Amino acid sequence: MLEVKNIHTFYGSSHILFGLSLTVKQGEIVGLLGRNGVGKTTTLRSIIGLNPPRDGTIEFNGEDITGKTPYALTSNGLGFVPEDRRIFPNLTVEENLEVARRRPKEEGGWTIEKVYGLFPKLKILSSQKGGHLSGGEQQMLTIARTLMLNPKLLLLDEPMEGLAPAVVSIIIKQITDLKTQGVTILLSEQNVKAALKLIGRCYIIEKGTVKFEGTTEQLVQNKEVGRRYLGV
Repeated sequence: MLEVKNIHTFYGSSHILFGLSLTVKQGEIVGLLGRNGVGKTTTLRSIIGLNPPRDGTIEFNGEDITGKTPYALTSNGLGFVPEDRRIFPNLTVEENLEVARRRPKEEGGWTIEKVYGLFPKLKILSSQKGGHLSGGEQQMLTIARTLMLNPKLLLLDEPMEGLAPAVVSIIIKQITDLKTQGVTILLSEQNVKAALKLIGRCYIIEKGTVKFEGTTEQLVQNKEVGRRYLGV
């Protein structure tokens, strides 16, 4: 579904990603793991077009999408959930969902009621303004709002960041439910323990390059890789 080939991404004159490559197959949850500041978020921003790579290519469903605008990519089925959430604080939960509503191209797309089924807490809070929600509730709303765009591939950037353990458990269950409903996910996460409950394969990034690629089982068995790049 997604193939990132040898991309080099910069912020101004700062070279951040150095020939990074990865693939995501339909139905997978793939993890981007690594310490803070190693290039995980830049990888997602490169894919969604917020920081297009200067070199290399990105293909989505066989189409070269390198350098396309975020708007065009969301129309093509890519959804991005940023780490900083970016909800509309002065709109209610339901209004946040309404502004993102997009008519599905196929039957069985996401509706407000279907989103409330996945996130029942949001239905209870539907009339509350986004700025009054807790961090965990805002994270649910951000994911739910992105689902209203009916993405085929969801890019999740640090969805467990700063959340209490009890809330992390809820988010893990909801992401697992998303996979069962056919959403493919590329997940960037520092919380390795939480990520390993979700992902089937992973890429470990260090200084803008991939240092390890393999299954969850291979990572767990490779203690040296975990110690060197993840501190576990």
